[in-house]
Order: sequence, then structure tokens, then C-alpha cells
Amino acid sequence: MQAGKRVSFSKTTITELMIPSYANFGGKIHGGILLSLIDKVAYACASKHAGNYCVTVSVDNVEFLQPVEVGDLVSLHASVNYVGKTSLIVGIKVIAENVKQGSVKHTNTSYVTMVAKDEDDKPTQVPPLILEESEEVRRFFEAMKRKELKFSFNKKMDETKEAMNLKEAIELLSDQKCDIRLPR
Repeated sequence: MQAGKRVSFSKTTITELMIPSYANFGGKIHGGILLSLIDKVAYACASKHAGNYCVTVSVDNVEFLQPVEVGDLVSLHASVNYVGKTSLIVGIKVIAENVKQGSVKHTNTSYVTMVAKDEDDKPTQVPPLILEESEEVRRFFEAMKRKELKFSFNKKMDETKEAMNLKEAIELLSDQKCDIRLPR
């Protein structure tokens, strides 16, 4: 069995200045820029823990709580919250700081599932996670529960799609804001 690694071993922070070319048409930082930074910091954190190349499997809970402005310093704080056999869940907290105003705001928290790969591009085992603080235990437990809920939701959604009847669906959509124009 591999030796475990502390959460602190792979904690990673990336800070980047938000420049005008990152802005969307509304003048705020484009969500895609933040998603790219989230993916980047998740990779750095996960690969450090795994000691291998890691690939993104899913990005969960991306909810933009507050806009990020041009000129803000955005810091993405990442830590491994959970490890499975070959997968890792990295929690990322995104903070935007306006240095001129001295204001700091939490813009979002995301959870990225990564899988470690070996030289043959096959999933490979990751070291256990050593939990030394109650906060780390809470995060591991929450990640485990989030994973279970996601699995249940996906299973239920698959069952719902399989059981869908077009005629019933059209009836259920009658009071929705859509105009169904199927060919006859």
C-alpha cells in the first residue's frame, strides 16, 4: 500500500490578475476564464498528491455567486478533499480581491473530480489522504456524500429518460414557456 500524504502537502493557490481581454460583453470577467483557472489549479493540486498526471472527469457546483471585475486579483485555493482508488476530488475556493478598494469577496466554490493516469494512460492508484484536522474530516465526509448523491441523481435521471413518453412529455410541457412545433 502507498504511503499516505497530508492534505497540506498538495494544497495549491494560483493568483492571477484579471485583465481587460478576460472580460465579457457585460464588462465582467468571462465565466470560461474562471473555469479554465479552476481546471488548472485542480490539476496542479491533484497531480501533486497523486504523483502522476491527472485528468478532469467532472466539474461540479460551479455557481458564480458574485461577478469578478477587471483589475481584481483572483486567488484559487485548492485542496484534495477526497481520494478513492484512482480518483481525487479537489475543492476550490475562488476569492476576488480589489486591491484599490481593499475589498475581498468569495465568488464561488467548485469541486473537481480528477483521475490519476500512469505512463500508459491507464488509471492508477492514488495515495491515501491523511486527515489531521476536523475541517479535513468534514470535507472528506461531505465529498463522499456529494459523490453518493451525484451517483443517485445520475441513476434517477437515466431512469427518467428511459421511461419518457413523448406524448406525456408534450402534455406536461403545455404550461411551460416553449412552443412545440414537431413535424407531422
